[in-house]
Amino acid sequence: MRAAVNITEKKNHLTQFGFSFKRGGAHTSRSMMLEELKLLLSYINRADAKKPDYLHVIDEENCLGKRSSKTRILTYRHLVDLYSLDPSKILFRALLFFWNRDVNGQSLIALLCTYARDPIFRSSAPFIMKFPEGATITREALEKFIDDIEPGRFSKATLKSTAQNINSTWTKSGHLTGRIRKVRVRAIPTAGSVSYALLLGYLNGFRATALFQTEYTQLLDCSFDKTVELAKEASRKGWIVYKGVGDIIEVLFPTLITAQEQEWLRE
Repeated sequence: MRAAVNITEKKNHLTQFGFSFKRGGAHTSRSMMLEELKLLLSYINRADAKKPDYLHVIDEENCLGKRSSKTRILTYRHLVDLYSLDPSKILFRALLFFWNRDVNGQSLIALLCTYARDPIFRSSAPFIMKFPEGATITREALEKFIDDIEPGRFSKATLKSTAQNINSTWTKSGHLTGRIRKVRVRAIPTAGSVSYALLLGYLNGFRATALFQTEYTQLLDCSFDKTVELAKEASRKGWIVYKGVGDIIEVLFPTLITAQEQEWLRE
C-alpha cells in the first residue's frame, strides 16, 4: 500500500514540473507534431510568451495554416498534450532554452518532452529501444505490444493509427528510418538533447553518475562516455554546469531551475 502511495506522490511531484501521467495520449491521434512545433516556435519566437499567447497565434492568427477554427483548437490541444506550451513549467521552459541553442538537437529534445508527457508513447519505448541497429520493426508487432499492455483497450482501427503515429515519432527523432518498412537506426545525440535528458533525470531525483544512466539518457542511443562528453560540451557553452573529478560527477542547472522549483526538489 505504501509503495502505491509513494508512486502517486512522485507523479504529483513531477506534475508540478510539467510531466504528465494522464491515461490518454496524443499519439492515438497524432505523432509528436514536430513540424507544427517548429512552425509555432519560429512564429512566436518570444521568451516572454505565455500559454494564452500560443493559443492566440494558433487560433486567431492561424500561424499553422489550419483550415478551420475547430482544427486550430484541436491542434492547440494536441500540442498542449505533447509539450504543455506553458513556460511556468520547467519541462517546456527548458525545451525552449535548449531548442533555441541547439538546432541539430531539436528532434530529440521534442522526443524527450513527448516521452515525459504522453504515457501511450512512453509505453512504446521498451519495445523500440530493445531492437538492434538494422532490425525491421513492423506496425503489427507494435500493435500487439500496445494491446498486450491493456488487452482490448483500443479498437483495431485505433491500434493501427496509434502504432503508425508512434512509429512516425520514432522516425522523426532519428531512431527509425524508412517510410513503410521501418528499420532501427541509431539516433544522433547532441549537447542540447543530452542536457535536456539530464535535466529530466535531475527532476526525477537522480544525481551523480546515476544521472547519466536514466531512462531519458537511454532514449538518446548514447553511451555513458559520450553522454559525459556532450555534457562537458554543454557546460563549456554555459548551458549547464558540469563538475567531474574521477568518478565524482555533479551536474547543475542554475539558469533553468527557479527558487520555487528548488524548494519542490528538496521536499
